[in-house]
Amino acid sequence: MNALALRGVACLRGGRLLFEGLDLALAPGEAALVTGPNGVGKSSLIRIAAGLLAPAAGTVECTGDRALMAEAPALDSELPLAAALNFWAGLDGRREVVPDVLASLDLGPLAQVPVRMLSTGQRRRAALARVVASAAPIWLLDEPANGLDTASVALLEGLIAGHRAAGGIALVATHLPITLPDAREVAL
Repeated sequence: MNALALRGVACLRGGRLLFEGLDLALAPGEAALVTGPNGVGKSSLIRIAAGLLAPAAGTVECTGDRALMAEAPALDSELPLAAALNFWAGLDGRREVVPDVLASLDLGPLAQVPVRMLSTGQRRRAALARVVASAAPIWLLDEPANGLDTASVALLEGLIAGHRAAGGIALVATHLPITLPDAREVAL
């Protein structure tokens, strides 16, 4: 069974304690919404959950693949969008899903546009497309609504809801309003 658990986690950045004693356990279908002002450790918590940053204290236990959406889209900016997504989907053996994923995020018409030419909101949706295409059961989304218009935020909320309904887990850090019914709130 897929699961993500943080037990007694503390984060120290630049010699400053951002948070400590954080406990969170997420099972299939569950989500947590991490909120708080800039600089409080939201992104650091996502990186700790992703295994990219070691906690200063505590443990992270994860069963299942994780997909990270960070500030940068992690897509080759020189490649057309479809080719950039195909690179990552190919690593997961899932190239066949790229056209459908692009369509689900209203990016189909932009498939041949180089990533560098996309607007901020389009790049955010492209980064989300990379996460969706991965089929990872655990989504770690850092500020996924940044740069999105109202319609795109609704699309994001719908994708997260669908992921959860299929048994996926979502850990979402944001300073913008995102509706995630029944999500646990983690206020930093």
